[in-house]
Amino acid sequence: MDNYSQMLAFMWANEHGNFSAAARANGLTPSAISKLITRLEDRLKVRLFQRGTRNLTLTEEGSAYLVSAREVINAMAEADSLAEAFPNRVSGSLRIHTMTTFAKHQILPWLPEFLALYPGLTVDIQVGAQYVDHFEQGLDLAIHSGVLPDSSRIAKKIGESAWITCASPAYLARKGSPSQPRDLLNHDCFNFGFNSAWNNWRFLTNDGQVTIPIAPKAVFAQGDLLREMALGGAGIVKLAQFHIGADIQQGRLIPLLTNYDIPTKEPIYLIYSNRKHLSPRIRVFRDFMQAKLLETPWD
Repeated sequence: MDNYSQMLAFMWANEHGNFSAAARANGLTPSAISKLITRLEDRLKVRLFQRGTRNLTLTEEGSAYLVSAREVINAMAEADSLAEAFPNRVSGSLRIHTMTTFAKHQILPWLPEFLALYPGLTVDIQVGAQYVDHFEQGLDLAIHSGVLPDSSRIAKKIGESAWITCASPAYLARKGSPSQPRDLLNHDCFNFGFNSAWNNWRFLTNDGQVTIPIAPKAVFAQGDLLREMALGGAGIVKLAQFHIGADIQQGRLIPLLTNYDIPTKEPIYLIYSNRKHLSPRIRVFRDFMQAKLLETPWD
């Protein structure tokens, strides 16, 4: 940065003809301009100006240096003008990590509209059931639910979702509906195949919170596979409301044991690495997504 300041001082002094005029025009003192140019000459080991009593004259070396200095200053000005446009320009690649079910049921339905609004933007959606911090590898955003690990990342709550115990009308017609949580032990149930709080089937009874030790008939790595089992009439599942809200609204799945539901809901967070100077591609995605969630609530 000091080299750039020295070059600017040289350009100003040449433009105005002396240190005093260059200093007045740029809010500095004549001694500050003089010191910057002296440092520049010491660094280059050449004299750039012949100092007169009132005016400066370029030396031969100074004239040659002026050509290169102008190219550098012009390039810097062009770079600054490009950077000033960044806050309003939406382009490049937006990399997102989220839950497979959230991507399928809450992002994909409106993604074509978003891409049409921002044709200079490409979106790379990576999916996985659990949150992973890949921001150092170029990730821009993550969308995940539940308890997040402590970190320096920024987590903005964008919604919340209940977890609903449910089954299809066909299964309930064949096996009957459980009337209390412990009845689940006599039903065909399905769970996630990895260690997760989502596998804890908790209910609120007269004795307080209880966890039913489900012995799943099968386990799956993705919530959509659990949903398909339930829709096919195979048994009972417990899935997020944002995932199966439409199925419940349209009667494809029936909520069970609602009198025993725990009233708290699981928060859903949008996570990014830094609050300051938020990239426009992140900002427009965040704002668009929040507007869509208000338009089509899953409950």
